[in-house]
Amino acid sequence: MSPESPEPRRIIHIDMDAFYASVEQRDNPALRGLPLAVGSPRERGVVAAASYEARKFGVHSAMASVTAKRKCPELVFVPPRFDVYRAVSRQIHAIFERYTPLIQPLSLDEAHLDVTVPLIDLGSATAIAREIKLRICEETGLTASAGVSYNKFLAKLASDYRKPDGLFVITPRMGPAFVETLPVTRFHGVGPATAAKMTALGIATGAGLRRQTREFLTAHFGKAGDYYFAAARGEDHRPVVADRQRKSIGAETTFARDLVAWDEVEPVILPLVAKIWTAYVKGEIPARTVTVKVKYADFQQITRARSCADPIARREDVEDLSFGLLRPLFPPPRGVRLLGVTLSNFDDPAVPAPRQLALSLE
Repeated sequence: MSPESPEPRRIIHIDMDAFYASVEQRDNPALRGLPLAVGSPRERGVVAAASYEARKFGVHSAMASVTAKRKCPELVFVPPRFDVYRAVSRQIHAIFERYTPLIQPLSLDEAHLDVTVPLIDLGSATAIAREIKLRICEETGLTASAGVSYNKFLAKLASDYRKPDGLFVITPRMGPAFVETLPVTRFHGVGPATAAKMTALGIATGAGLRRQTREFLTAHFGKAGDYYFAAARGEDHRPVVADRQRKSIGAETTFARDLVAWDEVEPVILPLVAKIWTAYVKGEIPARTVTVKVKYADFQQITRARSCADPIARREDVEDLSFGLLRPLFPPPRGVRLLGVTLSNFDDPAVPAPRQLALSLE
């Protein structure tokens, strides 16, 4: 509950169940019931998504395909169809819009909805979540899990609680006690490195986190310490922000064979830049920073970035900046398994773009 509003918010978190894999099984009945991975089975491939049948074997997204195949020899791979996933995501978003204008997408397959003042009042947020799940199933043939609570942090936790096809509610009375039992790895923003740091400090659960003072947490975790302090008490005052501005546009590729020579870079970078430029033009918000990512054969990675005083107006500028950042890194100290390019540092969308950019995009 935020200090500005005496009544608790009513927040729903919708998370599609094994979204990419479920779309593939929906569209190809022969895949139903099979352990399925969306991705490439190649030696350097990565699993983008795994069906629940595959997850029983320990297969999960971002896992190397060779590891996934070792865990589940019967695993079936299908190539991703992102255009289809985006189209289905738009269908689902249209369903959300019937109930509230306050929708904050987190990815293609999940979003927060604020239904404190809904467009269709069914008496409770739980009833709205139940109806949204039903509409998604009827109109897309897919299942979703829903979490309902008084803030975004707890609503997301609730949607994970009874997957797949689940619905769980965390009330204001339940919130603090529910958080106490959680391992810190379940807290949003606590990745492996932060979890290891917390473990070293003797913090393993929400209860352990709650025992720490705000000063202690900010001393060890900076600004995130304030968030951890509140979350450990079941508090999260962040509003649902509709139409959140995109912070970056990027693309990357992993190679079947490690790159070692500079003349191998251009054929890789040019298609990546072309891909992100297409998305950049559609976004119509100028960026000022180009970042390149290099991941080596031993999985160590580095990034290099360069910012411009003026908005980036031409694709050739992105190409030149990318090559300029990468050239000093070659010849590499070891083989390169991945290269990536990202545009970021977007201008405020409320400020009109410079005329030069508008002309170049036409």
